[in-house]
Amino acid sequence: MPRIKLTAGRVRDFDRPTDRSQAFLWDAEVPGLAVRATAGAKAYIFQGKLSGKDLRITIGDVRAWSLDDARVEARRLQTEIDQGNDPREQKRERIAAVEAKRAAAEAAKAESDRRARYTLRALCDAYVARLEKAGKAKSAASTRSAFKCHVFPHAEIANTPARAVTAHQIAALVRKVREAGKERAAGVLRSYLSAAFNTAKRAPFDSALPADLIPFGIEHNPVDVIPAIAVQRGERTLSVGELRAYIGHLLRIGHETGPELADTALLLALYSGGQRMAQLLRAKVSDFDQDTATLRLWDGKGKRTQPREHLLPLAPHAAGMVAALVGHAKDREQARAKQEGRAPDMAGLWLFSTHGRVAMNPETVSNRAAEVCAGIGGEPFNLRDIRRTVETMLAALGISKDTRAQLLSHGISGVQAAHYDRHAYTDEKRAALVAWEARLEAIRQSERTPSNVVRLGQRAA
Repeated sequence: MPRIKLTAGRVRDFDRPTDRSQAFLWDAEVPGLAVRATAGAKAYIFQGKLSGKDLRITIGDVRAWSLDDARVEARRLQTEIDQGNDPREQKRERIAAVEAKRAAAEAAKAESDRRARYTLRALCDAYVARLEKAGKAKSAASTRSAFKCHVFPHAEIANTPARAVTAHQIAALVRKVREAGKERAAGVLRSYLSAAFNTAKRAPFDSALPADLIPFGIEHNPVDVIPAIAVQRGERTLSVGELRAYIGHLLRIGHETGPELADTALLLALYSGGQRMAQLLRAKVSDFDQDTATLRLWDGKGKRTQPREHLLPLAPHAAGMVAALVGHAKDREQARAKQEGRAPDMAGLWLFSTHGRVAMNPETVSNRAAEVCAGIGGEPFNLRDIRRTVETMLAALGISKDTRAQLLSHGISGVQAAHYDRHAYTDEKRAALVAWEARLEAIRQSERTPSNVVRLGQRAA
């Protein structure tokens, strides 16, 4: 191999012959150092012998390395060989170390991003979004409110990565609510947090759950070790006198205009057997079959993914209220259509709507019930107490437990109800509502028991 003393100019001017794939220009000053020219590239290389075998190492591109630096590197490589070391192995180790350092930096950044993004606050928001997507608007609103009031104000805990949240932190949140005298709210908060963590924990394995819960990396539920807080069962029921006053307040006896829309909703919930207000307010004109006087509600309560159809074969007074609401809704739509110069659109009309565009808010009706309660005086009551009163009085009329469960759309579940009991209970529910209307009329008239009410026996199993 002919050698010449390399200079910057010689390195610059050196090129490979066109008939060869590569060519070398060896340095006379530093043994083993050369410039290698290939198609479109030139680089400094070092060639030596280790244990009698040739080895060749690329130092670097001539545009990145100066000649002096290349000579320093070549001398270093020769020293390594003289000491019996393989420079190639050392290079691999250095590259591996650099790669490991880079990977560690990327992992640290990813963990930092996770800690900033997948916090307890974000998990709470994702769980609420999952409820909304499942059509559980009421549950979503209640859950969001609990998190907003009792979790998010505690920024240190709320901004902790969800997977790093401890049972002590959850216990502190629940304890603060409980010590404020809000026993039920504390129990509800614990329940909601547990549900959020359990949902994220199952997400990687349950295809029915949203994939955006998987990155939270939840492997255990910190709420599990915190004892559940028993919710005190309600005991309040209205007396006959209180119920009479309640009905009278809603009917607004002596007023030509009659009950307002919220009052009508309260009355219909009562006369239809103590229905849940949220379900009743979601009813549409198309849900009422005037020929059979049947109102269809949709029960989305509980863990069911699809609302369950809940049919109410109404007694005459309740059926009349619904028929009047249907008529008002259609009249309102016809008037609006005429004013806007279009054909009436009767599809999707709400049964309870002030302006016909959106359904009445349950909170509006709940607030009205509170006003009525205050107007009556005495021990306070709410819509849940009204519902409890209805079932208690239905039981006193001899309405069976099965029929009451169907009428009030209790938690009808289990293998028997879900797969085998296909009976519609239409006749039983209609008879119960007829008896119930008669009882309410008797209460209004201050009679103890109406003469035309026959106590219903237990339905045969």
